[in-house]
Formats: sequence, structure tokens, C-alpha cells
Amino acid sequence: MSARWLTSVFRRFNPAAAIAAVAIAFVWAPAHAGEIVRFDGAHGGTIVIKTGERKLYYVLGDGRALRYPVGVGKAGKQWAGATRIDGKYLRPDWSPPAEVKRDKPSLPDLIPGGSPRNPMGAAAMTLSGGQYAIHGTNVPGSVGGFVSYGCIRMYNHDIVDLYGRVAVGTPVVVSR
Repeated sequence: MSARWLTSVFRRFNPAAAIAAVAIAFVWAPAHAGEIVRFDGAHGGTIVIKTGERKLYYVLGDGRALRYPVGVGKAGKQWAGATRIDGKYLRPDWSPPAEVKRDKPSLPDLIPGGSPRNPMGAAAMTLSGGQYAIHGTNVPGSVGGFVSYGCIRMYNHDIVDLYGRVAVGTPVVVSR
């Protein structure tokens, strides 16, 4: 690399365009998979959520799983049990459940998908029974905490990665 080439690059450098390009690349870049860890005790293709650890495991089989950090239910809002994914949605609209609306009456009845105010983030996978979902978030700092009304929150790049790996009908096991 010559000094002349570097000088010409910096003369044409547009900081605003560079920042925009990096932001676009970050949003649209392929998702990064969770960390591969040892995991025994569930069949391949199962999602296991351990709320006490604030981790979601997508079991690959052969004693391995992808592990993702998650936000889970606040005290008194957690649940445990077995269910299945019954729907998959990209940039979903969100209507606050009655309990959330009671606690935050100023929320609108519907927040469109893609809105920065929409707490579902980039994607959501609803769980059978209709009460809860595994979804992205518009508040990435909440991942890793006890923060929700029972839903499982993931970083947007993680939910997009998991969304691409699972199908409707995938078993989900939630334990404390």
C-alpha cells in the first residue's frame, strides 16, 4: 500500500457515509450463531430455556447445543413447562396483552412491526397457548435480565439466527 493511495482514500472519505454503511452492514449482515457448548439431556432440535441461567439452548444433538443469552420473566411472571412453537413472524406487529396494558395504560393498542417502539424486535416465534413468545427486542440492554412478563427476549441478531434454524412445531422446554 502506498502513501499516495492512502492519502487519496482519506481525501474522499465521507464520515457520515461510512457510519451509515457500517450501520447498514450491521443490521443486514448474516446473524451470528450462539456459542456452541456441551449439552446433554434433550433431543436434537429442541429449544431448552433455563430461566435461572438466563440462557436459551438450541440442542444440536451429539451432546452439543447453541447457547444464547436471553431476558426472562420478572419475579412473579416466570413460568416453566413444555410447549411448541406455533408461529413464526418477521418484524411482527405487537398488541400489548391485557396485563401489560393494565400496568401501562398509555401504550397504544397496536405498535406496527419495524417501529422503534415495538418490543418484539426483528422476529418472534409464538408458543402454543398464545400467551408467550421468543422474540427480539428494541432494548438490547434488557437481554440477560429478569425483565419481561414471561416472554423470552433475545438480541435481534440471535433471534434471526434461531428463527432460521427452527420450524413451527419445534419443542420448547422452559425450566427455572
